Amino acid sequence: MQDTIKKYDILTIGRSSIDLYSNDIGSPFVDITSFGAFVGGSPLNIAVGCQRLGLKTRFLTAVGNDQVGKFILHFLEKEGIDTSVIPTLTGPRSSAVILGIEPPDRFPLVYYRDNCADININLEHIRQAGISQYRSVMFSGTAFSKDPSRTAMFYAIEEAKKHNAVTALDIDFRADQWFDPLAFGVTIRAALPYMDFVLGTEEEILAAFMTDPKQLEIKHQQISAPEIRGNIDNAIQEILNKGVKTLIVKRGADGASIFEQGKEEVKVPGFPVEVINVLGAGDSFAAGFMYGYLQGWSLFKAVRMANATGAIMVTKHGCANFMATLEEALAFADSKGGL
Repeated sequence: MQDTIKKYDILTIGRSSIDLYSNDIGSPFVDITSFGAFVGGSPLNIAVGCQRLGLKTRFLTAVGNDQVGKFILHFLEKEGIDTSVIPTLTGPRSSAVILGIEPPDRFPLVYYRDNCADININLEHIRQAGISQYRSVMFSGTAFSKDPSRTAMFYAIEEAKKHNAVTALDIDFRADQWFDPLAFGVTIRAALPYMDFVLGTEEEILAAFMTDPKQLEIKHQQISAPEIRGNIDNAIQEILNKGVKTLIVKRGADGASIFEQGKEEVKVPGFPVEVINVLGAGDSFAAGFMYGYLQGWSLFKAVRMANATGAIMVTKHGCANFMATLEEALAFADSKGGL
């Protein structure tokens, strides 16, 4: 099979950042006294999760010619992730995120992404990444928010389909990264027909089909968890109608659901845990799913693995730094009923 001659299991593409997480868990943002420094960004988190689970992983982002960029690259290299195609750009800055932690349901988030390096990924960077080398390519919604990254993502999609790579999209809706929240849906809908797998929360799925900005509400700077009004059943069917082979809806403590065209919903139970921080859980979920799928597991077992890796993450203080290893994920799942 063609998969056997691919050099890498997976390529993830998109944003990377230094993440400053409040050390004062439970304190309101205005009362924070110190932060812990981690790395983050959905595609980076997924790459780390995949690598720790045992997939041969390459990550394509861009960093600025600054100390934050060096911080990000140093972490990735320690993880054993191939960083050889990550450009260091002069002019744009590496991205930063500041996060408050007020469990169980408040995680105020501030992005610093004006002219950030990773949104300057361009066509040449995609060419240098050599899409023909990967069994799968994982895309992330925010990378479609601005050019030149947006055009680069569509070029990467073309290359992935040309070379028979599995394509997956983490919807990754971050409203403040788009000039208009409706532009998110217009752009993502253009990418959906080329995706084998789409992963998202109910809110992200609704965001992809918003028709009125008034459907969106963000409280307490909860950029990663907006409230969106709409008909979720209709939105799910719309995604499948676009040609997506499999849609996986992340439902937090309730696990996840698998939707395929012409088939009944398959509910996959989760693993109840005490929540400390929800940021990064969806990325850990994606890594667990891609690991299982690329091992040839059934969709149910792959999503069950995703639920396990996601559950482990919500008990941690940060994102990429706390991604589970394969041994940790399997031991956790075995202790709670198995996969």
